[in-house]
Amino acid sequence: MSKEKTKQLHKDVAPFAKSDKKKSIMQLINTVPPFLILWFLAYQSLSVSIWLTIGLSVIASGFVIRTFIIFHDCTHGSFFKNKKTNDIVGTITGVLTLFAYEKWKREHSIHHATSSNLDKRGTGDIWVMTVEEYVEASKWQRFAYRLYRNPIVMFGFGPLFLVLISSRFNRKDARKKERNNTYLTNAILVVLYTGMIMLIGWQAFVLIQGTIMFVAGALGIWLFYIQHTFEDSYFEEESEWDYVKAAIDGSSYYKLPRLLQWATGNIGFHHVHHLAPRVPNYNLELAHESTPPLHVATTINIKESLSSIRYRLYDPEKKRFIAFKDVKHMLNSARPSIDLKPKRTSLDGK
Repeated sequence: MSKEKTKQLHKDVAPFAKSDKKKSIMQLINTVPPFLILWFLAYQSLSVSIWLTIGLSVIASGFVIRTFIIFHDCTHGSFFKNKKTNDIVGTITGVLTLFAYEKWKREHSIHHATSSNLDKRGTGDIWVMTVEEYVEASKWQRFAYRLYRNPIVMFGFGPLFLVLISSRFNRKDARKKERNNTYLTNAILVVLYTGMIMLIGWQAFVLIQGTIMFVAGALGIWLFYIQHTFEDSYFEEESEWDYVKAAIDGSSYYKLPRLLQWATGNIGFHHVHHLAPRVPNYNLELAHESTPPLHVATTINIKESLSSIRYRLYDPEKKRFIAFKDVKHMLNSARPSIDLKPKRTSLDGK
């Protein structure tokens, strides 16, 4: 895309990068209170059926995802015009979703600045190895990568790692503001969770909150995964990397049914979000529909997205993701040959 077209595309999307106070407040009202009500109903339903409790908890997890999108918008400064308001709402929704606001804000900004850049991987993204890196890696490095990319590990243990470990500790280079925000979030969670356990018992708390956060976490990781891991996704080295192409070609349009689109805060329009992070979630669809050049983004539905599980390695030469089995022959050819025939020696050992 030429510089002129890039400039025009940003100009076309600019009108949607404005928050609407009424819409933002309404979204808070139709998201946070329903989550709290569902939590209460899940607890009350324990006297009726544990399966009803689990069912209500799963529904509540959808509102956690929607709450996370509000948190996410606050980190971009797009949910409200006022920075302080974004910070306050972001910290509160961070407590509800178990993410430290300032920590996640910094890591996510790095993700946006380096998305699809092969030379700047490692912060705020999913671990991606190229074919060459995988073939040249040691046996244990390949094992670790295969384990990491295993769906059971990524979507099963991933949510636990995110909320119990990754989000609870600061990076070594974190600034004071970021550190203090993480400490504050952790302290609030300790007090809040201790109080709830004393009030309803640890078994009920773990069953309800555990189910809610695990399901929400797994679905959240899935959304992030599918919006950057599809067959012809864009990746380039630093010298060739382009921000606009990374947004439009490196992020998918995950077309979801209306109810799921609502629950996920329109984040399926991920290509729009990466192009213009200041567009609040409630304007993403309108920005997409009103900007024809954005329609070229890869569109994926739920059925098609399931096939992305097999995409594990990126092939820079073919410009697409491939499966482990596609490089099996390369691993075999890379292994040194072993001569199993015993060498004959003379009687003097020569």
